[in-house]
Amino acid sequence: MDGVDVEFEKLIQLQELDNILRQLSAELSDIPRLINQLEKKIKADSDLLVRAKDRLSHNQKKRRELEAEVKDLKSLVAKFKRQLNEVKTNKEYTSLLKEIQDTQTRIDNLEDEIIKELLVADEIEEEIRAATMKQKNEEEHLKQEIEALNHRKKELEEQKTQLLRQKEELIPAIPKAQLNLYLNISKKRGGIALSKVVDEFCSMCQLRIRPQMLNEIRDRFKIHLCESCGRILYFESSSEESTEEAEKSSR
Repeated sequence: MDGVDVEFEKLIQLQELDNILRQLSAELSDIPRLINQLEKKIKADSDLLVRAKDRLSHNQKKRRELEAEVKDLKSLVAKFKRQLNEVKTNKEYTSLLKEIQDTQTRIDNLEDEIIKELLVADEIEEEIRAATMKQKNEEEHLKQEIEALNHRKKELEEQKTQLLRQKEELIPAIPKAQLNLYLNISKKRGGIALSKVVDEFCSMCQLRIRPQMLNEIRDRFKIHLCESCGRILYFESSSEESTEEAEKSSR
C-alpha cells in the first residue's frame, strides 16, 4: 500500500456503518421471534377460554343426561305405585315396594350428582367470565405490542436502507487494497476490522503496542495491524484526541 494515502477516516466511517448495520440486522432478525411469542400468548389465552367453554358444554350435556334419567326413573316409580293397587299377593306387593325404594334411592343419588354438576357449572362459568376479561385485556395489550414491533421493524428497515446507501457511496472512495484488507479482517474477526488504540493498548484485545509502532500509527502514513488480534490499529483524529485530552484535564 506504499504510495497510496491511507484513508483512515473513511475506513473508520465504514466500520461505524457496519457496526450499526450489524446491530440493526440483529434487532430485525429478532423481531419475528418476539412477534411469534406474543401471538402464541394470544392463542394460549384463547385456547384456555375454549377449553373452559368445552368443559361447560360437557357439564351441561351430563346434567341433561342425568335429568333425563331422573325423569325416566320417576315415571317408573309412578308406574310401580299404580301397580300396587293391582297386585294380588303380599309377595308381589313387597317386591314392588322394594323396586320403588331402590328406584327412589337411585333418583336421590342422581339428583345429588346433578347438584354437584350445578356447583361445578357455577365454577366453570366464573372461570369463563374471568378468562374472557383477561383475554380481552391481554389481547388488546399484546396486539399493541405486536403493532409496536411491526412499526419498529419498518423504522429499522428504513434506517438500514439509508445506511446501505451511505455505505455504497463510501466504498468507491476507499482504495481497493485497503478495502480488501478491511473486508478480509472483518470476515475473520466477527465484523470488527478496526481497533482504536487507547492508552497504548489495542482496545479490542488489550495488547500493549510497541512505542515505535505507536508513533507510526499516530502519523497515519501506513496501516499497522495488531500483533495479537490482527485488526487495523488507529488513533482518533487530532480534533477528537484534543477533545479527549481536554476532558481528561478537566476531571
